[in-house]
Amino acid sequence: MSWTDDRVETLKKMWGEGQSASQIAKELGGVTRNAVIGKVHRLGLSNRAATGAPAPAGKPDAKPKPEVAAETKPKAAAKPKATTPEPEPEVEVEAAPRPVLPMRKQIIPAGQPLPPQPSANEISPEALAKVSEIEKKAKKIGLMELTERTCKWPVGDPATDDFWFCGLPVQQGKPYCEAHVGVAFQPMSARRDRRR
Repeated sequence: MSWTDDRVETLKKMWGEGQSASQIAKELGGVTRNAVIGKVHRLGLSNRAATGAPAPAGKPDAKPKPEVAAETKPKAAAKPKATTPEPEPEVEVEAAPRPVLPMRKQIIPAGQPLPPQPSANEISPEALAKVSEIEKKAKKIGLMELTERTCKWPVGDPATDDFWFCGLPVQQGKPYCEAHVGVAFQPMSARRDRRR
């Protein structure tokens, strides 16, 4: 369907009369309500007067409201004039103090070593010694060499050339070798004890 000059004029006329987009679409035929709304907006016709728009003439079920004569309305009892109370003196209210927001953690730029993490300090010295021994025997593989059977424990800073993954055979059902599983997965009771 194309918007011919005649169809556009019909649209403008019906829109100006207060017809709905559905009624205009039905009158024009071959066009949807949404297409009519889109054309109205493109033509800049969307600002109809909200109160001055006449009621749609095409609705047969619209019943005019019966007007009630002014004489038939019950008269309200005369209300006594309300006296205006004297204004209360203004009291200055201090603004509530702004809440103090917690400081954000410092962002460490790439290439800088990370500060020691709390969990790293709580690992037993025996586990750390075992990890040090394992890392001496590690295969030191790169990211593209990792498989489901190689230990994925990262060693070093990813921003440097010295970064590598352990690469030793993994423990069954875990992503790390036996030594790194001992560091990464700690029993629930050990975690509970640390919190106290």
